[in-house]
Amino acid sequence: MLFKKIMAVAVMPVMAMFVCSAASAANFDTSDPLYMQGRSEILSTSNIAYYDSILRIGQSLSYGFTERFNAGISLHYQNDFHGDEDGFSSFDLGGKYRLMTAADNSANIISDVLFGFKFGGSSHVRTPWFADSTYYAGLRFGREYAAMTLAGTVKSSWIFDDERGMSYIDFIPEVYFRLRGAWRVGVGGDIRKSTNPDFDQEWLNAKLVRQYGRTQYIGHIDYEFEGDELQIGAKLNILF
Repeated sequence: MLFKKIMAVAVMPVMAMFVCSAASAANFDTSDPLYMQGRSEILSTSNIAYYDSILRIGQSLSYGFTERFNAGISLHYQNDFHGDEDGFSSFDLGGKYRLMTAADNSANIISDVLFGFKFGGSSHVRTPWFADSTYYAGLRFGREYAAMTLAGTVKSSWIFDDERGMSYIDFIPEVYFRLRGAWRVGVGGDIRKSTNPDFDQEWLNAKLVRQYGRTQYIGHIDYEFEGDELQIGAKLNILF
C-alpha cells in the first residue's frame, strides 16, 4: 500500500505532462519549484510548523547575485512542549545555479544545480542529532507551463562522523498548479534512502498558496509514512 502511494506521487508529473501546453510561468511566483530570483532580488521566507508536540519557527533570506545564481542562509528554532528538544537548529548556507533555461533547448527543460551545508546548532535539534555538519548537492529539473510546473529533484547529503557517518539520497517529485486568479496549489513527495536504514523516510506533502503581488501566503500539510508523523504549517514569502 505504501509503495503504491509513493509511486503515485512519482508518476503524477509524467501523467500531467500529456495534458498541458508550454507557456511562460507567472511572474514573482516564489512558491513555484523552479522559481529563480532575478539579479539583486531578495527573497524572505518566514515559516512556522507544528508536529509531535514541537513548534518550529524559521527565517530564510536569499539574494540573487545574477540571473542564474542565488544564495542564502536560514535558521530555525524549535520549542518542545513535552520534552527537552528545544533550541536552534544548524545554520543552513546554500545556493543554486541555473544550468539551463527553457530558452536554451528545444524541449523547454529547466535545470538547476543545488548545493550547501549545515553547521552548528543544538544537539537536540540537529538532524541527525550527532552531526556537527552536513553537506549536500543535487540536481533539479523540470518544465514550466502557463498553468502548472512539473519538477523533480535528486539530492545527495553527506554526514561525516568516525562512527556514525552516512549519506542520504532524496528523490523529490513536485507538481504545482496556478489556478484561476491568484491561487496556487502544489503536491509532492520526498523519498529518502540512507546508508543507515533507520534514517529512511517517505514524505507526502501538499500546499495552498495565495499570491498578492510579490507576497505569498502558504499553508501546507506534510505526512511521513515511516514515523506516521503529521506536520502542519504556514509560510510567508516576500520578494524585495
